[in-house]
Amino acid sequence: MNTPTHLKKGDKIAILCPAGYIKEDLTPAFDILRSWGLELEIYPSTYSQWNQFAGDDELRTKDLQHALDATDIKAIIAGRGGYGSVRLIDRLDFSTFKKKPKWFVGFSDITVIHSHIQKQLKTASIHGQMVKSFLDASPKSLATLKAALFGENKDLQYTFSSFAHREGQARGILTGGNLAILHSILSSDSDVDYDGKILFIEDVGESYYNVDRMLWALKRAKKLSKLKGLIVGGFTGMKDSDPSFGQTVEEIIMDKVQEYDYPIAFGCPAGHIEDNRALVFGEEIELHVTAENVFITYIK
Repeated sequence: MNTPTHLKKGDKIAILCPAGYIKEDLTPAFDILRSWGLELEIYPSTYSQWNQFAGDDELRTKDLQHALDATDIKAIIAGRGGYGSVRLIDRLDFSTFKKKPKWFVGFSDITVIHSHIQKQLKTASIHGQMVKSFLDASPKSLATLKAALFGENKDLQYTFSSFAHREGQARGILTGGNLAILHSILSSDSDVDYDGKILFIEDVGESYYNVDRMLWALKRAKKLSKLKGLIVGGFTGMKDSDPSFGQTVEEIIMDKVQEYDYPIAFGCPAGHIEDNRALVFGEEIELHVTAENVFITYIK
């Protein structure tokens, strides 16, 4: 895997929106990034709107293509997620990015881009807070994003309260992201090979039955059988049906992986939550799950 060059003070980063539009004032978020010593180039899509999108597909593609190609841009941080990255991904030319990769940061809908550059370009990227989510982010989550960008210690340890887990130790490339997006790109050019990987999943606002259905799709597509490990982040804003689906998220997930023997860690502080810690996709990690703690250690 290719690891982009880590940032240093004085570097310029791009702020843009590949998907949904933003109506909030982002000045406090920009101030945080500037306090890290970074120079910002704020692209038009950051404050544009076309229906639910941050400008039409042409504008969003133009912004992202320019940021991918610009030699003075050292990282790209998405303004927000929403929906729309899939409408751009096949329009983009990654030839310049491939020669000199740079960090791409985001989560949720940005899973499309994470998966695409991992599959097609073998390049690491950061699943972490976006500029809009800086406004509600925990200090710990922002500290982990800064650490990942600047090449500092990004190992993660946490204690979980969920009864559901499977103890063990495993080593593999970290991949994944938003479950609904992973489901939506199955069998596409952006679909990562999960074999031998440690998979991270999270989601927001889904129905329990739909989480069940999406996981069945991944299982039937042979995505879950050859994993080295599974990490489960936030599943927030869940919706039940009437009558109730009858299972928790933990039970739904454990049902799909019960016959496999790899370690499973619930409660990872990442996803659509304030304490959305940064995870570096495409890098090798060691996952260690004990009775009460989870350790995610980056190999390099």
